[in-house]
Amino acid sequence: MKTRRQTIQLLCAASLAPALMGQAAHAAQDSWQVVTTAKDSGTRFATQALPVPQPSGQPPETETAVFVDSGKRFQEVFGFGGAITDAVAEVYAKLTPAAQKEFHTAYFDPRQGLGYNVVRTTIHSSDFSSGSYTYVRDGDRSLASFSIEHDMQYRVPLLRQALASSKAHGSALRIMATPWSAPGWMKSNNSMLRGGTLLPGDRDLWAQYMVKFVQAYEKAGIPVWGLSVQNEPMATQKWESMIFTAEDETRFLGDHLGPALKKAGLGDKKIVVWDHNRDLLPQRAAHILSDPKARPFIWGVGFHWYETWAKGEPMHANVAAVHQAYPEIKLLMTEATVEKFDPAKMQLWANGERYGSEILADLNAGASGWIDWNMLLDTRGGPNHVGNYCFAPLHASDDGQLIYTPSYAYLGHFTRYIKPGARRVSASSSRSTLATTAFRNSDGSLAIVVLNKTDAAQKYRLIVDRKEVVVDIPAHAIQTVLR
Repeated sequence: MKTRRQTIQLLCAASLAPALMGQAAHAAQDSWQVVTTAKDSGTRFATQALPVPQPSGQPPETETAVFVDSGKRFQEVFGFGGAITDAVAEVYAKLTPAAQKEFHTAYFDPRQGLGYNVVRTTIHSSDFSSGSYTYVRDGDRSLASFSIEHDMQYRVPLLRQALASSKAHGSALRIMATPWSAPGWMKSNNSMLRGGTLLPGDRDLWAQYMVKFVQAYEKAGIPVWGLSVQNEPMATQKWESMIFTAEDETRFLGDHLGPALKKAGLGDKKIVVWDHNRDLLPQRAAHILSDPKARPFIWGVGFHWYETWAKGEPMHANVAAVHQAYPEIKLLMTEATVEKFDPAKMQLWANGERYGSEILADLNAGASGWIDWNMLLDTRGGPNHVGNYCFAPLHASDDGQLIYTPSYAYLGHFTRYIKPGARRVSASSSRSTLATTAFRNSDGSLAIVVLNKTDAAQKYRLIVDRKEVVVDIPAHAIQTVLR
């Protein structure tokens, strides 16, 4: 567990390094730099200049090579971010003033931090709340009692600060809101928990509830960029959850939510559908995107990484299949976290490597962005009112200081250097021991991410547009090469 002083020293060292995106963008074409985070080194984002690249030749099959062709371009980047839940806001409130300031630097500063440009939040409670609650009195079909007073204590103030931090760093933060369940009295099981379905007669009422949420948040100074229809619509969870089949979601969006938003003058809000795991992603996308009434309201399709609960491998191929079938639709990772929190594994390197490999694979499959789950949790992985404790990139110590985990650094190797508006370019490796992706930013700079999950250090020939340089990557390391 790193102390706040040690972490600040590491981050300050990184921030003083010359490989910042702005400098890299204006460097000469033959000035390449590599930023490295490795398991057995004491530093994160360690930067060094690479030798002057030479014209590339034919690499032999006995050597490892990474190939980048920046002339072949693919999807545009929407951005990166994380979630501000009730849990995040409650833990943030217990940080020291200095640690609160550090939190904003860590997440919204594009040079010293992660440079997030999108935040996901919840419509009333989720499992990462101290308890279940809604914004209306039970049975109030008029919605006259609607109030976000609960959120005004912790969540809304933190969202306001996040918006201000992002603006201060030259970015426009987008807020995306997601419901975990309708109020229990609108559902078949009369509970917000353990699944159940929305009562058919309450579809308009639930749509109006979501409209009122947007209006109340915007009145409180929180502009809502977009909404997803339902979090994990095919999962019956012990916490807040609600089942929407493909047809249910299609009809709710096309016949109720979409028209309600439009009638309220909120038709510009971006709508994300599915918002669940990659396993059923192709089926849900094909169904809802083919509907003429729902399709005009849809901005993108969201997905999560939890399909591995069934003991299989991550289904990045399903992301690629949907991207190929619907290249005009944005594909967005909307939630990911390492589950089953264990304080002894706070600094487990494999957690960071999971982030690195999953982000890289999703981007290569056609994802336009990647939104992490809780941005900050306590040293018990909560608070969570049903005991579903998880890891986060940052945790708060009991004395109100920030604890940085490996996941934070792995996220940064993408978010610091791949900016909104960047375009993915062709990148591949000659060996399965290295994984890679690459992006051309709108300022002309190139960011190439290389991941080594093996136990051995490796040397590879980095060949970019017929120029090459030799790069060393340590064992269990991630690098971002900047040109």
